[in-house]
Amino acid sequence: MQSANMLLRRIVRSSVLPFATQHGMKKDLFPLSRTLSLSLCLKQDKSCEPSEKLDLDEWKKVMKSGLQEEVNEMASEPKELSSLAAARETLEMWRLAGRAVPENMSEEQLKTFMECPSKSAKKKYLKYLHLKELYKKNDKRKMDEKRERKLEAQDQDSKTDETKKSPFVCLWSRTMDKVYNWRAAQSMIFGQPLVFDMSYEKEMSVREVSNTVRQIVMSESSNRRSVDPFHIHFCNFKDDSLYHREFIKNYREAWDKLLITVTDQCYTEIFPKDKLIYLTADSPKVMKAFDHDKIYIVGSLVDKSIKRGVSLARAKRLGLETAALPLDKYLMWSTGAKNLTLDQMMHILLTLKDTADWKKALEFVPKRKYCDFVNKPVKELKKTLDLISTLKLGKGREKVEKQFAKNYPKRYKLK
Repeated sequence: MQSANMLLRRIVRSSVLPFATQHGMKKDLFPLSRTLSLSLCLKQDKSCEPSEKLDLDEWKKVMKSGLQEEVNEMASEPKELSSLAAARETLEMWRLAGRAVPENMSEEQLKTFMECPSKSAKKKYLKYLHLKELYKKNDKRKMDEKRERKLEAQDQDSKTDETKKSPFVCLWSRTMDKVYNWRAAQSMIFGQPLVFDMSYEKEMSVREVSNTVRQIVMSESSNRRSVDPFHIHFCNFKDDSLYHREFIKNYREAWDKLLITVTDQCYTEIFPKDKLIYLTADSPKVMKAFDHDKIYIVGSLVDKSIKRGVSLARAKRLGLETAALPLDKYLMWSTGAKNLTLDQMMHILLTLKDTADWKKALEFVPKRKYCDFVNKPVKELKKTLDLISTLKLGKGREKVEKQFAKNYPKRYKLK
């Protein structure tokens, strides 16, 4: 038995141990050899039976299976690496062929690409990655352009600041401010009043009120720079209201220095009713000419956000005369609503006050909304157009067209 034990040790030392040390299995193999030697020592009294050979055979099988598993694991890693390399080569070939393939792909994306069940699925996945990469590049390009524009604007601001510091420009701006303030002060004594009705705060949201205040600020600026400004009145104005807070945000310290009249009273308590005219787009009466003896009222609201007829209902409730601008009379409308902003209304009223010319006044209407200005009423023009359309295939068409060409411009001629 001792001789068998010695023979087993020799076999382990001569053949198995060098192989185990080569593959890093010496630590795992040493306890197995020791247990086998102990098991043989415990069976000294027993005779050599075929079971001992069977145990040795089982041990050999276990050793071979363990070695085979390690060899398979070591061989699987190069296979994965080779498959990833093959996938990258395939993608490079597709890119050269002109297909939508991303330029950079991570290992996770490559594995997902390899796991796609079909070729169409792989194409869709690559197209998705390609579009995602293009969106990222586009966003980066936009950010770079925005950064460049910001830097250019900063450079221009620095240059303008340098020019503003010049003594001549400073003297000119101070002189013009004095002139504008003097005109506004004169208008508070001798000027024609213009009323802004500030009673529509409940009809609008916070954003709409801020837009309205911004338009009124632009209206006040254009009125202050005009040759003959209005005396602006803010009626029905309440302290600590949303209007008040928005005005303080826009004007800051200059709010208390404005040359306008601000009051919480209604305009019917300040001016006689027979001189008041409420300007609203819903009025059935059309304004024919500007009256210097009347006092015009403009509602401080955003027309797009509220229901129609709110300002008209308020004017009727107070028993006031209403009027609408003759937009349909002088403008050929194509698209868009006929509502105007408050600063556009101010420009129109100031031009009418100075020139009494509707063509110059209505130039402040956005040109995207109408085709052109016409000298004759649009209703007559539409009637003629309808007549030509009815006689398009009948007799007398040439005669009607000649008569139409004499009365109206050639661009309205039907072809």
